[in-house]
Amino acid sequence: MRYKLLLYFVVLHSALFAQDTLRLSIGTADSLFLKRNLLLLAEKYQIENSKAIESQTRLWDNPTLSVEFSAYNPSRGLLDVGNQGQKAITIQQVITTAGKRNKRIALAAEASKMSEYEFYDLLRNLKYQLRQLYFESYFLNQTVTLLDSQLAALNTTISAFDKEFDRNNVSLKEVVRLKALRFKLSNNRADLLFEITDNQRDLKSLLQTENTIIPVVTPQVLSRYQLTTSNTKDLEQRALASRSDLMMANNLIKQSTINEQLQKALAIPDLQIGAVYDQASNYVQNYFGVSASIDLPFFNKNQGNIKSAKSQSMYYKLNSEAKQHSIINEVDAAVKKVRIAEEAFQNVEGKFKEQFELLNRGIYDNFQKRNITMLEFIDFIESYNESILEFNRLQSDRIKVFEELNYIVGEELFN
Repeated sequence: MRYKLLLYFVVLHSALFAQDTLRLSIGTADSLFLKRNLLLLAEKYQIENSKAIESQTRLWDNPTLSVEFSAYNPSRGLLDVGNQGQKAITIQQVITTAGKRNKRIALAAEASKMSEYEFYDLLRNLKYQLRQLYFESYFLNQTVTLLDSQLAALNTTISAFDKEFDRNNVSLKEVVRLKALRFKLSNNRADLLFEITDNQRDLKSLLQTENTIIPVVTPQVLSRYQLTTSNTKDLEQRALASRSDLMMANNLIKQSTINEQLQKALAIPDLQIGAVYDQASNYVQNYFGVSASIDLPFFNKNQGNIKSAKSQSMYYKLNSEAKQHSIINEVDAAVKKVRIAEEAFQNVEGKFKEQFELLNRGIYDNFQKRNITMLEFIDFIESYNESILEFNRLQSDRIKVFEELNYIVGEELFN
């Protein structure tokens, strides 16, 4: 019965632990991000808002109805609105001129597109942040796993030396040196865990979850990150065609151009036409008439707004040109960084990690058998851990610069 209870608690603990963690591939993380991220979901409402405003702009102006009744007639009393009384009815409709309505619709349509571009730019930035955190966390976890195995082996060695020290077979200096090494490795592990904790905080926010996220990266995923083209110009053109922030800059040019046209059109007054019915106050009974009115543009010809719109248009054009030059430079720098990272990674011998690990397996036994000195043992352990740490950091940096190239081009280049 006791063994059954023990088994039950082990299974229960495993189930609870599984519920507290999410083991995610990069594809699953991307999908979860698109479904759950609240900033993206909120931005979609901005798109709906812009489209609603665009729909509103397409509506025609409502006619204006005015009704007038006689409130008091000295000879007939209050509210003299009968057959012999007085009432007047007027209806008017604004007729826009110079294509103002179409220009307002075009301006609202461009504003609606701007909301979509803002959504895609937010998506691009957040996805880049997600990918950076995801792969960095994966390689940090790999390093922590290595340190855990080192600390476990070191603890076993220290326990053995403590026993030998009690038997006066080893010196206190040797025991203290081993414990100092353990202290250093523990501190390194704590520093890595601090980084992982910060990454977990940001990953959880991006994926809107409270569960611990365990990145699962296969060799097949890592092998996708290869720069198949050496034509930087091609990547520059793809970036100029795909970057949502450049689309936003170009959209502002379109909006400013349409706004300039609209401001010029606003200098031309709109026409108001209407019909009038007057029962008794005009020169004839039951008077019917038509009306038309228009502002006379003697003083206000919308000069200031036209000048402002022209200046705004020039501002956005120059801003767009600056953005294009910036993107070209960003692509060039990103490609160079990818090549530097790839060269550094390729320069590491393919069997470097395997050879180090093979040597590491025997180093503890040889040390306990006194085949190597304390200085040689500590020097190897420190060199081994620093090398593996740098190797994992190199792999992380390599993937991160590839993802940076994705981000800068604005496309998924490594699927």
